[in-house]
This record gives sequence, C-alpha cells and structure tokens, in this order.
Amino acid sequence: MDGGLILLVFLAVLFAWGLNRVRRVLRLGPVGYAGVMIVFIIVMLLLWGQTFA
Repeated sequence: MDGGLILLVFLAVLFAWGLNRVRRVLRLGPVGYAGVMIVFIIVMLLLWGQTFA
C-alpha cells in the first residue's frame, strides 16, 4: 500500500473526528454533515491525484 494513501486515510479519520466535535457545537444536520464529508473526499481525491500527475 502507498504511504501517501495511508496518510490520506489517517487525515480523513482525523477530519471526521474533528467534524463530529464541530457538528455538535454548530448543530449541523445530517445533510450538512454529508455535504462537508463529500467536499472533503473530493478535495482529498484531487490532492491524491495531483501527486501522480
């Protein structure tokens, strides 16, 4: 497995944990939570794709 991919998975888990804490403070609904996660996943995939380009 690629080292960069492991780092991305770690960052995604860390981001999800942090977002969970922020969501309680901001009272984000499931739709807002899903939207933020989708944007994060797209950005991470774009960044990961840039490393091979």
